[in-house]
Amino acid sequence: MICSVERKEIEAIKPTNVLPQTPFWGRVKGSQGFTPGGFELTVSNKLPDSSLKASTNSQEDLLILVKYINSTQCYAYVPYGPKMEPDFEDHGVFLEELSETLRSYLPANCIFIRYDLLWQNQWAQEEEYFDRKGNWIGPPESNIQEFRVNFKTAKWNLRKSPVDILPKNTFFLDLNIEEDDLLYNMRYNTRYNVRRAEKKGIKVTEHGMEHMDEWYRLYVETASRHKMPLQDEEYFSTILKNQDNKKNGVHVKMLMAEYEGRFLASMFLVLSNKRGTYLYGASSTHNPHSLASYALQWEAIKTAKKWGCSEYDMFGSAPNINQRHPLHGVHVYKKGFGGNLYHRMGCWDYPFLQNDYEMIKMQEMNN
Repeated sequence: MICSVERKEIEAIKPTNVLPQTPFWGRVKGSQGFTPGGFELTVSNKLPDSSLKASTNSQEDLLILVKYINSTQCYAYVPYGPKMEPDFEDHGVFLEELSETLRSYLPANCIFIRYDLLWQNQWAQEEEYFDRKGNWIGPPESNIQEFRVNFKTAKWNLRKSPVDILPKNTFFLDLNIEEDDLLYNMRYNTRYNVRRAEKKGIKVTEHGMEHMDEWYRLYVETASRHKMPLQDEEYFSTILKNQDNKKNGVHVKMLMAEYEGRFLASMFLVLSNKRGTYLYGASSTHNPHSLASYALQWEAIKTAKKWGCSEYDMFGSAPNINQRHPLHGVHVYKKGFGGNLYHRMGCWDYPFLQNDYEMIKMQEMNN
């Protein structure tokens, strides 16, 4: 396997379903203290798709974000990348080769590169990691994961990150079917609530910056209710302001559910290439029917389908139905819409400066 990279402008990154690998994501993160960089990755010799001939090259664009920890040290972060995936047994070899290739393109004081892998979790396809009811119990301890992923690598240098940044578990809905079939695939209670919301007269409409204060009010209520860390209002304004004007770019729709003149729930629907993503959601504590969120989600799914998307990403859930998991309620709600649960590999690190990396790793583990 031979990797090569060439720099390219952020805005020249090609459209993709993977939202965190778009120019839009680079612009948003650029406003949050990251330095975005674009690359064209070429993999040849031994390819991710073993059905292709060895002489064939496989290419993709890669967004990398550099973040300074202090005035002298930084790390590189690859959100949901790389997209191309080798066979399981070659995951480590591929990441090792890519990391060493990227090293000379990163700052000399870059301590490590962190891949937030979107690849399906290796242990989510093995029966021994499921309980008797078919629920995934999660991957083994980090040292066991590292042993498998580093198999066949030259340096055995890949480490399971102490933290995961983007959602590891999510539900995907197939939008290539008719609306009636999407409704039919929902759980009974979810379908009932969607129809009841319509009968109650809950309306869902798209709004812009003029209602950002209403969005933020709902968001603060939700964050306080679930004891979540708060983002400031400017963060969400940045998301709306940085969307693309091109048809094949990234488009953000702030949808709001209203009943009798009062906004009860809102969400950010992001359309990227052929995928719709439920990026953020918020709802009022004072919701007389508790139906607004169902009306909102259903409208978002229909909107993504009409836009031409082939799939819908719920963007985050618990890995299973464990009631003690902090995302249990979110998991049950999202599962009700009938999607398929998908488990990603999560974050993996490739240290360049070992001693500095170990210190940062300890700090992250203690936070």
